[in-house]
Amino acid sequence: MWSFFSRHPTKDFGYEIGDPVHCVEDKSLWRLHNGKKKGTEQDVSVFVFEVKGGNDAQLETAKASVKRTKTLRHPNILQYIDSLETDKIIYLVTEYVEPLVLEVKSFGKDEESKLAISWGLFQVAKGLAFLTDDCGLSHNNICSASVFVDKAGQWKIAGFDYMCPATDVPPVKTLPALDAYTPPELSGGASGSQNPVPKWSRDSFGMGCLIWEVFNGPLPNTSSLQRPGKIPKNLVPLSNLLVNPNPSSRISPAKFITKGRSHGGFLKNSFVDTMLFVDEIQIKDTTEKNRFFTGLTSLMDNFPANVCKYRILPQLLNAFEFSDAGSTILAPLFKIGKLLSEEEYRQKIVPCIVKLFSSKDRATRGRLLQQVDQFIEHLDSDIVNQEVFPNVIQGFHDTNPTIREQTVKAMVYIAPKLNYRNLNEELMKHFARLQQKDDQGGIRTNTTVCLGKIACYLDPQVRQKVLIYAFTRSMRDPFHPSRMAGVLALSATQGYFTLRDCAVKVLPVLCSLTMDPERSVRDQAFKAIKGFLGKLEKVSEDPSLIEQMEADVNAAGSSVHSSMAASWAGWAVSSLTSHLNRPLLKPLHQPRIQRWAHNKGCHRMHHHRTVHRRIFQLKMFQVALHRTQTTSGRIRSGVAWRRNHPCQVAMTRLPLPCSLKMVGKIVTGKA
Repeated sequence: MWSFFSRHPTKDFGYEIGDPVHCVEDKSLWRLHNGKKKGTEQDVSVFVFEVKGGNDAQLETAKASVKRTKTLRHPNILQYIDSLETDKIIYLVTEYVEPLVLEVKSFGKDEESKLAISWGLFQVAKGLAFLTDDCGLSHNNICSASVFVDKAGQWKIAGFDYMCPATDVPPVKTLPALDAYTPPELSGGASGSQNPVPKWSRDSFGMGCLIWEVFNGPLPNTSSLQRPGKIPKNLVPLSNLLVNPNPSSRISPAKFITKGRSHGGFLKNSFVDTMLFVDEIQIKDTTEKNRFFTGLTSLMDNFPANVCKYRILPQLLNAFEFSDAGSTILAPLFKIGKLLSEEEYRQKIVPCIVKLFSSKDRATRGRLLQQVDQFIEHLDSDIVNQEVFPNVIQGFHDTNPTIREQTVKAMVYIAPKLNYRNLNEELMKHFARLQQKDDQGGIRTNTTVCLGKIACYLDPQVRQKVLIYAFTRSMRDPFHPSRMAGVLALSATQGYFTLRDCAVKVLPVLCSLTMDPERSVRDQAFKAIKGFLGKLEKVSEDPSLIEQMEADVNAAGSSVHSSMAASWAGWAVSSLTSHLNRPLLKPLHQPRIQRWAHNKGCHRMHHHRTVHRRIFQLKMFQVALHRTQTTSGRIRSGVAWRRNHPCQVAMTRLPLPCSLKMVGKIVTGKA
């Protein structure tokens, strides 16, 4: 592959010359090769000019091109790295690029291609504006053969073979294939018109030729420019201005950008807007950056993948490293992460994730926990146990219930990566505390759900000690979804219990739930009892099935394998989050209660009393009147649960004495 290099007496050259890239040999003095820097394996592009294949004029042109490439520095100009000149060959080493003519072949009619072209034309126009306005130079060779594309999708101007001061007569082009790009005022010969023309006129014409080729393919002759072909309608007027036969009527590259960026212009779109913001991100304030990062995720759906990977991602990482972007970069960061290889992800994204887990910012920690499923597979077990897990478990003690809940849910994805100590000792200790002491019923419920999901990763000895105790404890919880979670968890993990434990420890607790106040809990209890009894009955009829039924009891790393697993997961997602997020208190319609109180004798309500906490078991609901001081018969707080629909009795006028039946009518709104 690298035999080309070994045939030349350039052993000290620091680059290996690879395979040639065949594209536009008839329109360039140079032959493009892929290359690598020795030692670092950095990808480069090597332009090769063989002296014996050209004449003296071409040799001088090639040398001048190297000099121009070396001295011109601009984001939209091909970046010079190194060069070598001998009596036989000239090497010009640049950043790694691919010819635009090859890139254009991959473009389609989709939105992504249109956006990529709009940004590319913007960059070429910006580069030409730099040459003509700032440097006073004329490129004189703008066409698809002189533009290249780097890994980040940036279009770079190259091919400086015929560059000269903008006020000078351009050099004669030695390649016949370039005649199609000659402006009309120069078509009669190199002397051209003697009338003064704008300094940008020749390069503006070349810009028009480039636009035509991007949408229609190679330009056969100058007259073809009068037929726009596939050029988008909102770009045709600008294209016509660029190739106007009268050089004085052509717009400058800078004017092309201004008009193209106006409302409805070809260069006015979300992609160009985003790229311009990225280019200027260092001078933006924190508010602007946060707004940009927040909206970036949805915009990237139509962005080219290479632009996201090599242009946007580095800016996200810089924002994380050198600013307080915090959680706002996470969504776009993880979205781009899906485009990376495993090695790239570990190099670029993982260090950022590890550092973010140590953040004290709640929003950042919350976002990480919510999206842990998107990156956990890319983290090594050592990193998870040593750097991530110690920071994550701090969320179990957070005063914010949302952080505690998200920490519990994240364990479903983190548990498979944990070592013995962190999983079987540390995590179980936190789960036991949450089940017993957390004041949020939803979090206690989610803890039970999570334990059921990660049971397969627990050590068999630990599993037999923990599961039944934890699930039966959940079945005694005053929060009925927690009791239901305990029942479902027992059913989903029944393969991990010995038959004796099923009969002695599980069934008695399940039977107690057949009298649960909640119908949904009773229904699940009956289903579970039938399942366990059926299992025991089969063994009673055929004792040889014991070994088969207890196969998973001492198995390590086995997964729950029953039809219950699917329903278990679906129930957890659909029910528990809504229970936690739904307001626990909902005021009743106040006027109706006030009306009832007035009609039933509010003249007896001027007594100071203390209403002690009493639980009234009603037919369809429970009413809990909490211990509270009342004034003039006003109960200041009281919570009523009507099946699964919590409500609040707030500042309710009650006749004293008040019957249980009447309290029920108030709560239901039927009074």
